[in-house]
Amino acid sequence: MGPHPAVAAIRLAVRRTLTDLAAEAGSTFTAPAREPRERTGGVPLAAAAAATGAAVGTTLIGNAHRHPSGLPRTPAAPGSPLVLVAVSGGADSMALAIAAAFEAPKIGLRVGAVTVDHGLQTGSADRAAQVADRLRELGLDPVETVAVLVGREGGPEAAARDARYAALDAAAERHGAVAVLLGHTRDDQAETVLLGLARGSGSRSLAGMPAQKGRYRRPLLELDRAATRQACSAQAIPVWDDPHNCDPAYTRSRVRHEVLPVLEKHLGGGVVEALARTARLFRDDADALDQWAALAERDIRTGEGALDAVKLAELPPAVRRRVLRRAALRAGCPAGDLFARHLETIDLLVTGWRGQGPLHLPGGVEATRRCGTLVFRRQGD
Repeated sequence: MGPHPAVAAIRLAVRRTLTDLAAEAGSTFTAPAREPRERTGGVPLAAAAAATGAAVGTTLIGNAHRHPSGLPRTPAAPGSPLVLVAVSGGADSMALAIAAAFEAPKIGLRVGAVTVDHGLQTGSADRAAQVADRLRELGLDPVETVAVLVGREGGPEAAARDARYAALDAAAERHGAVAVLLGHTRDDQAETVLLGLARGSGSRSLAGMPAQKGRYRRPLLELDRAATRQACSAQAIPVWDDPHNCDPAYTRSRVRHEVLPVLEKHLGGGVVEALARTARLFRDDADALDQWAALAERDIRTGEGALDAVKLAELPPAVRRRVLRRAALRAGCPAGDLFARHLETIDLLVTGWRGQGPLHLPGGVEATRRCGTLVFRRQGD
């Protein structure tokens, strides 16, 4: 009898991601032959348990000696590439962690975990320690808890996210991890698209979260949140429900518990899947336009690093604004603070030039039209 369908689906999604990572890392691991299940009158299972130091009936997972199927598990070699899983203790990240622990050794990868304590709730440090202990029992190694100080810039959700990613980046560098796996699901993707739509942030925002960006991978983007809960339940993995996820003070929580249910009720089922599909389509378009903008920028950049305003005006608006955004970011604008309204104002220096003065952008960056060119520089430089 095979695993629960939700368990199988999550393992398959994780296996695909890990296989890609192993190929990128150049892993040439070949899984060792495994002893068959114990048969009547035979003792292979007991012998395997004795050889590995594990007792029959032990249910350690992944990098440990045995997993729930009862078959021996041989961990990847100590020098094998390491993948870290970001784990909050919720169903999404726990389902991801246990699947990664199950699949990684077969591909020649080690798997560890990082749980970030944001310090926003009473007892958060104890809870993070409990999650870490549970992950070690599941066979992940190394497992680390990291306490962060959440600021206020950009609002509580953005500040917590920035602190979390900074901690994950530092952990990945510290342990030499080839990737960090994140437990975002199709439901998270749908929420992200709705938030981007409400903010009027453009097609890149509507493209949602990428399955891969830098060291980060999101194997579960094609699966819904219910599957992760089913997988944890089927494997008797306890999970923690963050009360912030139900707190209406947070925008994403309102989208999750108020907006999406209303859309599902009045528009029929499948809204989440449709929004996730929209994100994929927008991402394809946005990627193509970004490539076009990168090529166009080479042709319109002057020897002094400015942008030729006449050539800019000849570009389609979607490409031109991407060129302007690239220039602003290069000059020092923080990506999270540069919005569509900023780009529309800069665009007027190209399409509605009437002798306007310098524009002041986030990050202390100044955009000026001078002698038929656009110049981006940090104030004071």
